[in-house]
Amino acid sequence: MDSRQAIGQSLKGADMVCMSYLGDMSDQELQQKPHAKCNSLYWQLGHLILSEHKMVGQIAPGKMPQLPAGFAEAFASQPDPTAPSFTRDQLFEVYRQQRAATEAALAQTTDEQLDQPSGIHYAPTVGSVFSMQATHWLMHCGQWVIVRRELDKPILI
Repeated sequence: MDSRQAIGQSLKGADMVCMSYLGDMSDQELQQKPHAKCNSLYWQLGHLILSEHKMVGQIAPGKMPQLPAGFAEAFASQPDPTAPSFTRDQLFEVYRQQRAATEAALAQTTDEQLDQPSGIHYAPTVGSVFSMQATHWLMHCGQWVIVRRELDKPILI
């Protein structure tokens, strides 16, 4: 296994966990917050998609598909929007498009390019930016479990 394959496995593992936690949640359930001072799952999902789009776009210019009109504005600021601009299914579709582009960009990246500086202080190399996509999504998953428990959703993982 090479480094791209290892990062790709991390992306797929994070996707499996995240989509397991979110897959059975309704639009209304995604509006739940794990705590009054936290953002809703809906906002977190949009934030994660927007972050991936920006970070991977910085290291792989022109490789990420455009976001829908109004997407960046809806998820770039806080607090949460009170009226969602996108449905759960729309968010999942945008996520799938962005993640597919991330995986394609990773596959086209050489080992030498993975070691290049990214210009992002918290993910200093191109390889760490790709790896950060799995880490960032999994970091938010901890909050989603709390909401799942409050909603009496089944324990999945």
